[in-house]
Formats: sequence, structure tokens, C-alpha cells
Amino acid sequence: MVTVEVVDPNGTRFTLHEICERGECHAEFVIKLVDYGIISPIEDVAEARQWQFDVASLARLRKAQRLQRDLKMNLPGLAMSLELLDEVEDMRREVARLNHRIRQLMGE
Repeated sequence: MVTVEVVDPNGTRFTLHEICERGECHAEFVIKLVDYGIISPIEDVAEARQWQFDVASLARLRKAQRLQRDLKMNLPGLAMSLELLDEVEDMRREVARLNHRIRQLMGE
């Protein structure tokens, strides 16, 4: 499995309306994802219409949609699955970092 890290040097931001357009979903779905902690607005603003999201949130929204579509997961299942996938990715990065460090110490 190849993982692509989302990098946005321009700091692109999307309104609730824009992230719904790009994610091809309804605002209610995005609001539920926020409620379950699956994605988060950039700033903590009470009014959903004022929320702004970054490209990482858009990528996570799309991943959540794929999991829901392919595996028929409910929102609590999505939240837990994405959290576990994040942990796996963090561990993979740490293993790669440690392997790189071992190679450096061994003079390779």
C-alpha cells in the first residue's frame, strides 16, 4: 500500500460549501464527520457556515467516503478505523526513521 502525504505549501482553505463541492457530499455529512472528530475545521468556530478546512481535511473526507462506500461503515466505525490507520501510518514512519538511523550507524 502506497501512502501519499498531503502537502499544501499554499495553505489552501476551503469553506464548508467548497469542501462539499470538492468532496461531492452534503453539508450534513461534513458536519457529522466534524461531530465524530473525523475531520476538523482549521479554527474552532461555532457557526458551521464559517468553518474552513485545509487540504488534509479534504483528503481525509475522501478517505472516509471510500471506507463508507466500500466497507459500508457507520460513522463511529469510520472514526475508529481512520484513527487506527493514522496510528499504523505513524508507526510505519517511525520504523522507516529507525531503519534509516540504524543504516547510518552501521555506515551503510
